[in-house]
Amino acid sequence: MGGTDWDPGTYGRFRGLRLRPALDLLAQVPDLPEGAVVDLGCGDGAAARALRARFPERRLVGVDASPAMLEQARGYDALQGADIATWQPEAPVALIFSNAVLQWLGDHAGLMPRLAGCLVPGGVLAIQMPRQFNAPSHRFLRDIAQGMFPDRFDFSQWRPPVDRAQAYWAMLAPLGQVTAWETDYVQRLDPAEQGHPVRRFTESTVMRPFAARLDAAELARFVAAYDEALAAAYPLQQDGSVLFPFRRVFLILGV
Repeated sequence: MGGTDWDPGTYGRFRGLRLRPALDLLAQVPDLPEGAVVDLGCGDGAAARALRARFPERRLVGVDASPAMLEQARGYDALQGADIATWQPEAPVALIFSNAVLQWLGDHAGLMPRLAGCLVPGGVLAIQMPRQFNAPSHRFLRDIAQGMFPDRFDFSQWRPPVDRAQAYWAMLAPLGQVTAWETDYVQRLDPAEQGHPVRRFTESTVMRPFAARLDAAELARFVAAYDEALAAAYPLQQDGSVLFPFRRVFLILGV
């Protein structure tokens, strides 16, 4: 969990749950002008098949910063290893599709207009991001880390990395036609052989930066405390599964 690169196997445990918001986003993308389709932050290519089915004649490009993820990605005409904070296409494109990626980056007020500037006239920017950061699953990570290791974790100035859909609508409206909404997914997580099911979900994503700053003994203590807190917030069902509400924000901008 503490490595610098993403682990496709760990991330892929919940592929179906993570793909559903991408499909919901794609369903709202309108018809496109001529140009390529970019899967920005494509990961292991989870959305490639759906993008190909929707736009079968388009050049499909996957962009990601993780070599391990790109190694697993299939279904694209081209793959690019790049920091998406600074990435730009060689020529303007018809669609930039970004599923559960931009929450890792700051300065959305600068980033999203810059991405919109990479589109052809009539092009579309389609974005989905989790807005789960004040839910127990995410809040406990910050609270426990700061309480147990105050020398390494200080969240006194922390702000959620993803705003409300209304805020993004106001940000993007001057650039074109905006659709923005939020959805709460009530996810059923299967019983976990070890640890709490919600921790098994978060350990491949939002828990990674915490684990990276702890040694093995510290991580074991941290995980035990996190599992205990999760058990109170997300009680197990009789079969050991958990109902895990998860909020996501969706944005579509047509320029």
